[in-house]
Amino acid sequence: MGAILLLEDGRRFEGEAFGATATRVGEVVFNTAMTGYQEVLTDPSYAEQVVVMTFPHIGNYGVNEQDPESDRVHVSGFVARAFSRAPSSWRSEGGLHHYLVNFGVPGMHGVDTRALVRHIRTRGAMKCVISTDGTPEVELARQMAEWPGMEGRALATEVGTRRSYLFAEPEEPVLRVSVVDGGCKQNILRLLAERGCRVAVHPIDAPASVWLDGADALFVSNGPGDPAALTGVIAELQKAVGQVPALGICLGHQLLALSLGATTYKLKFGHRGTNHPVRDERSGKVEITSQNHGFAVERESLTATGAEVTHLNLNDHTVSGFVHPGKRVMAVQYHPEACPGPHDSQHLIDRFVRFAQDWVQ
Repeated sequence: MGAILLLEDGRRFEGEAFGATATRVGEVVFNTAMTGYQEVLTDPSYAEQVVVMTFPHIGNYGVNEQDPESDRVHVSGFVARAFSRAPSSWRSEGGLHHYLVNFGVPGMHGVDTRALVRHIRTRGAMKCVISTDGTPEVELARQMAEWPGMEGRALATEVGTRRSYLFAEPEEPVLRVSVVDGGCKQNILRLLAERGCRVAVHPIDAPASVWLDGADALFVSNGPGDPAALTGVIAELQKAVGQVPALGICLGHQLLALSLGATTYKLKFGHRGTNHPVRDERSGKVEITSQNHGFAVERESLTATGAEVTHLNLNDHTVSGFVHPGKRVMAVQYHPEACPGPHDSQHLIDRFVRFAQDWVQ
């Protein structure tokens, strides 16, 4: 069966249908990772996005029950040059096609993804519609036009937990961490637990009093959508920041910056992949990082709050990390938990814990 990807500016791509028979709208973005497609699919930060993989062969090693970063597939659609229908790996427990079918997500391959990605890089991320069910193109264009887009969307309130729960409770925790969940990936929780932390997870739209109850530190997670649209969350963070150390990654980085008085803006096509070079401005060390975000913190507005920029993305010199000692805030724009991605930055989890412990003690 044929498939179509229609873009907001009128560009269209045709290919072969894969995954679920369906029509979905979203924002078209690309990811440069060579592996880790199951983690990408299940990352809540990709909610309402159609992800194009730049690596040509996807699905070669199948899927399994160990790699997901959440309980479901969050992408709206999945596009690649070639999907494998015959995975080969000792870890494989199924194929990518049926995995997408089970979660109702359409995919397409046989696409010139190089041309598609070059188009996104030139024109920017934009609205799109992917269809594998034969819906007429006029109807596809109507559905795409009605989709509200990403800016102004508080999607983090839709993908995170709706109830508080305890993820880990060691007998003698080194730190009691309260995770503000706007779409938290599972490996973040696992790494905190491995370091001996008590890990309690709370909804991102809960009041600050819930986050702070019994907590030595806040950890504000990754998540999808426009950080500036989370006005209620920002207001609660302003109540919490300064009471206990606050740590953040990705969306959490943006929200903590906003709570301090900085501003954010939408990137042309975002940073998504596992090969983004980031420089630690204090040590000069460069690490290859995993990133997934479409918004960034405006540097001048951040430094005006008294924060120090600690990390820079070397591709475009956007802010990749900051600290505000006076407010006890530390945050990075990228993913030190590295699922998928290199492990260059996992030491930041230890640095986060030490940073909070120094203030607690």
